Amino acid sequence: MALSQVVNDGSPTPEERNYPVRWYRSTGFNMTILGLCNLAAPGIWGAMNSLGAGGAQSPGLVNAANALTFSLMVVSCYFTSAIIHYIGVKNTLIIGTIGYAPYAAGLYTNNRYGVEWLVLLGAALCGISAGIFWATEAAVAIAYPEPWNKGRALGWWLTFRLVGQTIGGAINLRLNADRDEAGKVSYTVFLVFIALQASGPFVALFLTKPSKVERRDGKKVGLAIAGRPWHEIKMTTKNLLRPEFLLVLLWIGQTVFAEAVFFTYLALWFSVRARALGSFLAGVIGMVVGNGVGAWLDHSRVSIKLRARSTFVSIVVMSGAWWLWATVLATRFRVTQPTYDWSTPGFGTAFAVYVLLNVTFQANYLFLYFIIAHIAKGEPEIVRFAALLRGTESAWQAISYGLSSVTVFAEVGAIYINLGLWALSIYPAWLVIRHIGAEAGSDERQLPSKTEDGIGEASEHKAL
Repeated sequence: MALSQVVNDGSPTPEERNYPVRWYRSTGFNMTILGLCNLAAPGIWGAMNSLGAGGAQSPGLVNAANALTFSLMVVSCYFTSAIIHYIGVKNTLIIGTIGYAPYAAGLYTNNRYGVEWLVLLGAALCGISAGIFWATEAAVAIAYPEPWNKGRALGWWLTFRLVGQTIGGAINLRLNADRDEAGKVSYTVFLVFIALQASGPFVALFLTKPSKVERRDGKKVGLAIAGRPWHEIKMTTKNLLRPEFLLVLLWIGQTVFAEAVFFTYLALWFSVRARALGSFLAGVIGMVVGNGVGAWLDHSRVSIKLRARSTFVSIVVMSGAWWLWATVLATRFRVTQPTYDWSTPGFGTAFAVYVLLNVTFQANYLFLYFIIAHIAKGEPEIVRFAALLRGTESAWQAISYGLSSVTVFAEVGAIYINLGLWALSIYPAWLVIRHIGAEAGSDERQLPSKTEDGIGEASEHKAL
């Protein structure tokens, strides 16, 4: 599935952009609603964890809880397409937002009263709900926008996740601006987070059903799952074993494994107010970079082949540089055991790598959806591959957070592993990236058509 449809000069035809739509059913409106759901649910979850280990003094319990969350998400992601078969995309999205608030409540009671059991219960409820939410929102984000607008739409959608992080950092910075020592953040901030996450299901009510979405190209969105649940499970498994997807498993891994690593790095080596500053700055800069990458991937005057390859190479080079930098610092910190505040000598060197890793994560995360959009060959496959992408992310993050709950991995081991994953993922991912835009006689792959089995066939799709 292409991110843009073009004619010979590389630009969409005027007719593709002029179909009349009502604003409350437009793709822009729906991507904003999806983004607000992202802000209320995973965005605020990210805000809490961007404070360093969920704002806790020690990262062990929170990293273990997050490992539980992502383990359960692997399962719930896998069955999302079957759930959509019964209740539809909109209702599935609503259900997916429900489990986030209990997680925030668990962090609040742990921070204020030292209660641990609710952290684990909240993490479990979040995992069951979040897997459904992640898979559904990913399918909506890929399928709803017009072909020429997918990159910008993805950037806009993912911006809201960073808005959550930025809001969390700003609130926490205001509440803890005078705390230049290590420790846990003020419990007051979690009350705001609980309220925001509880609003998620109500925001999701405003999402337009796929059949009623109005696009500028006049084409309908069809994300209905016609197959029976067992058929969906079989087809999802078949898609999991597709060579194109297997080749990007390590690339997905090195991207999302990083989240627990740099959040734990922030929790271990920085003061409370420095952690809040990191959350705020990384969010702001990440929004700029993410939307810039989205705009570049939609830049139809440049071939899709060049856009894909240049983005891939840029991410590879920057990620390698930041992980080498982090490896050197973490090895030193394990010996010296510092606590950096913004008034501490050497703060800039230690702090910058956290911001850069966070920003590169955002660019890389958006690029994952670009890749999946080109692997999927029909609307049913969009749902399945979105579920597989999110399930794979969850599996890697479960491993990452689980390892980061152990001191030696929290301090240095996980950073070494992420560097290794980066190196191992480059060539397999390249075997997929090199085929994007390389179809003979066309700069872009045409939109897929459906087969009798409900799976699309892309014209001139070049097998790996």
